[in-house]
Amino acid sequence: MDNSSLGASTGKTAGKTVVITGASRGIGRAAALAFADAGARVMLTARSAQPIRALADEINARGGTAEALPSDASRFRGVNLVIERAIEVFGTLDVLINNAGTIEPISHLAEADPDLWDKAIDVNLKGVFHGMRAALPHLGKGGTILTISSGAAHAPLEGWSAYCASKAGVAMLTRAAHLEEAAHGLRIMGLSPGTVATDMQVKIKASGINPISQLDPAVHIPPDWVARALIWMCSSDADAFLGEEVSLKDPAIRARIGLADD
Repeated sequence: MDNSSLGASTGKTAGKTVVITGASRGIGRAAALAFADAGARVMLTARSAQPIRALADEINARGGTAEALPSDASRFRGVNLVIERAIEVFGTLDVLINNAGTIEPISHLAEADPDLWDKAIDVNLKGVFHGMRAALPHLGKGGTILTISSGAAHAPLEGWSAYCASKAGVAMLTRAAHLEEAAHGLRIMGLSPGTVATDMQVKIKASGINPISQLDPAVHIPPDWVARALIWMCSSDADAFLGEEVSLKDPAIRARIGLADD
């Protein structure tokens, strides 16, 4: 595997303050470990307090720098407190990773629970807005906002109306933020990872709805690949994708990041 691109990008994150939402498991947890190993100071947030505090302790025990503060991405006040705390503790804010998300409800529209549907929009779409709104006033030139997107943003999938609609909204929100903030030197883009071996895929598999649930688990990429892509996206090598999406399903992108031979 060629690590030259990854090595260059990891150097760009040393000493940076990175806030990661949905950091308790899956992609968020992998990103926290990877950024900390690359020398970043990480602020972890998720609804579940115990897992993120344990993760912060793990990072600090291995020589990294991390702090945890629980919050609900669907509530602006909590997300704003996390951003303020990161600046208070670490002195700066350099990167926001909008990772918090939910696949539920997996249900046909005619049978969908309205409360769960609303919650999905609150977390997946409004949660990204809350992160952007809290972070943007504090990001200086070169500050980066990365959002986890999905192929579901661009193609409907049976039973995923809330997820598809919310991710489509996030794709446009990312483009809108780039349109407004690029002139201020901010870097905003999305990452579409494809299917990732996380708890979300377990729920999808159990649902038995649409072709994604029928995939062999062996085809899902590891969360570490996504984490490494996010680190690379913090480097100038990814500037061609500002305002757009990086797709980890693209072999050329994997090769560029140094993942092709994993």
